[in-house]
Amino acid sequence: MALRPPLATIRTQVALPLRFADGYATDAEVFSFAGLVDGGEHLAFALGDRAAPAGGRDRALPLIRVHSECLTGDVFGSLRCDCGAQLREAVERIADAGGYLLYLRQEGRGIGLYSKLEAYALQDTGVDTYEANLALGHREDERSYVAAAQMLHALGVSRVALLSNNPDKALQLRSAGVTVAAQVPTGVHVSAANVRYLEAKARRGGHTLDLSLPASATSRTR
Repeated sequence: MALRPPLATIRTQVALPLRFADGYATDAEVFSFAGLVDGGEHLAFALGDRAAPAGGRDRALPLIRVHSECLTGDVFGSLRCDCGAQLREAVERIADAGGYLLYLRQEGRGIGLYSKLEAYALQDTGVDTYEANLALGHREDERSYVAAAQMLHALGVSRVALLSNNPDKALQLRSAGVTVAAQVPTGVHVSAANVRYLEAKARRGGHTLDLSLPASATSRTR
């Protein structure tokens, strides 16, 4: 049975034009919130025509991406993960379909930036990303998506198409009272630097990643 979390409210809404390093640009409205259960400074970016369908004929079904912050990938373009590529893909796809990007301040699957870098050092010795977190005394994945559900409720969104390869996101959102009517896969952004990381996400995290696809099929989709 879904348990709706405490109510959050919109704190600030402001226009925020976006431009990425490859030249792609779009307009957004960014929202901050009060009353989030974890006290995090999470953001929601409204993109595209949110009255338009995310797929099919359902005009009330916005496309949603719940994206956990990754400073190294999102800002500096690190190739050790696929986070920056997923963020770039998500913004364009949501702008085309209409919906929201929820940007959660949950660096390193919730363990923080410094711990993530320590986990990277352990991975260089041969362990995978999940084993590294455990070796540092953390859980494999410490992220919670309750705040994401609160943000959606505050925005008046209760039914979504979720842009994600991670089944745990859909499970947690549903448990917090959000109807995930469809789960839409992202592209598979694989490189020599992140293939072991992606293999671990598929094997241990249950992410729906087809790493057998040729390189031409793993580029950013639109």
